[in-house]
Amino acid sequence: MRILVTGGAGFIGQNLIQHLENNHEVEGFEYTPNVYPDASKYDWVIHLGAISSTTETDVDKILTQNYEYSMRLLQMCEQMGTNFQYASSASVYGNVKDFNEDSPVSPQSPYSWSKYLFDRFIKQAGQFNVLVQGFRYFNVYGPMEEHKGNQMSPVSKFIQQAKDNGIIKIFEGSDKFTRDFVSVHDVCEVHSQMLKADTSGVFNVGTGTNVSFKHVAEVIAKRYNAKIEEIPMPENIGKHYQSYTRADNSKVNKFVNVDWSTIEQYVEKF
Repeated sequence: MRILVTGGAGFIGQNLIQHLENNHEVEGFEYTPNVYPDASKYDWVIHLGAISSTTETDVDKILTQNYEYSMRLLQMCEQMGTNFQYASSASVYGNVKDFNEDSPVSPQSPYSWSKYLFDRFIKQAGQFNVLVQGFRYFNVYGPMEEHKGNQMSPVSKFIQQAKDNGIIKIFEGSDKFTRDFVSVHDVCEVHSQMLKADTSGVFNVGTGTNVSFKHVAEVIAKRYNAKIEEIPMPENIGKHYQSYTRADNSKVNKFVNVDWSTIEQYVEKF
């Protein structure tokens, strides 16, 4: 199949292009205001391009790139008969305990709202002339995210700290913060397998299990013989911090067969 990946130079985009190009013709595309790809050239557009920073406060900028651009791109794909996958986020749920696709949501940042508004449109629109699949990523980690700086996943950030300084810095109380950490390789496998699924909708993409930040740090510290140091949580992060995530992945598991990786398996392998 011919596939276009928007945001192809990003963390997940780079991994996804590498994952798909063994079996498909794949191209990348980067965001430019008011510039859109020719959707008619592809069987699928996988739309990953977005402002992904959860601390970005420019609401107009986020809505323009994450929501309005996505709406226009989907419209073009439908007109051209091109199937559409897109990246959403588990951050749309907010500080809740139930992570089912039909559960109530409580977005806590402009980024989360931009993702939720597009999900909401997809759900309310119902039928499209093409397949439309949205994926609510949980906490994705893996190779090629070093360029993200402070926006790196805790897994990659802790590994880098362990290698560079031998000291992993975690926020105070990190034994109480638990997340569903999902390998980017598993995310790519979901995208790949769902290309063959004759279904539309919004799907959680997570392992269905959760571990604490402290546990992640301990696994990495053991692997690299590093120490762990606790630091206070910055105020600007604490306002939007999810204390718990755990994907209900029963919906996506009806269509894919993924052997979800653990932190231990990833750290040992990479």
